[in-house]
Amino acid sequence: MTNTDRDTDIIAEIVAAYAARPDVGPDEIVELLSKLRQEVGGKPVEAAPAPAPAAQKPVPAMPIERAVTEDRIYCLCCGKGFKMLKRHLGSEHGLTEAAYRQMFDLPDDMPLVAPSYSRRKADYAKQAGFGKYDRAAQQAEAQRVPGENMA
Repeated sequence: MTNTDRDTDIIAEIVAAYAARPDVGPDEIVELLSKLRQEVGGKPVEAAPAPAPAAQKPVPAMPIERAVTEDRIYCLCCGKGFKMLKRHLGSEHGLTEAAYRQMFDLPDDMPLVAPSYSRRKADYAKQAGFGKYDRAAQQAEAQRVPGENMA
C-alpha cells in the first residue's frame, strides 16, 4: 500500500467518524474533507454548494402522547425522563421552553413538569399558607388614608 492510499484510507476513516455525528451537516463534512486533503498535500476538494435542505420537523424520540406520565416527563429530543424539563432543555439542548414547544408543535397547555411533582409542590405551598389572603380586605386597607380614625 502506497502512502497516498494509506492517507486516503485515514482521511476516509476520519470523515466517516465525523459524519456519523447527528449534528453535522453536509457542508461541514465537505469542509473537513477539504482541510484534511490540504494537510496531507493533495488537492483540496472543491466545496460544491449543497442543496438547501427542506425544513424538516425533528422526529421526537418517543410518541408525544407517551411523553407525560404521572411521575415523569420525557424529553422529546433525547427520550430521558425528568420531574422538570426546563433545566435539562437549556443545559443539554440549548432550548427554551418556547423553542421546545415550537420545535415539536406542542400545545401551550402541555406540562413540562411531572403532574405528581406539580401537585406535591402545590400542596406544600397551600400548607405553608401561600395564596391565602383576602383581596377585598387588602384593597380596603390600601385605600384607607393614613391618619384617619386616629382619635
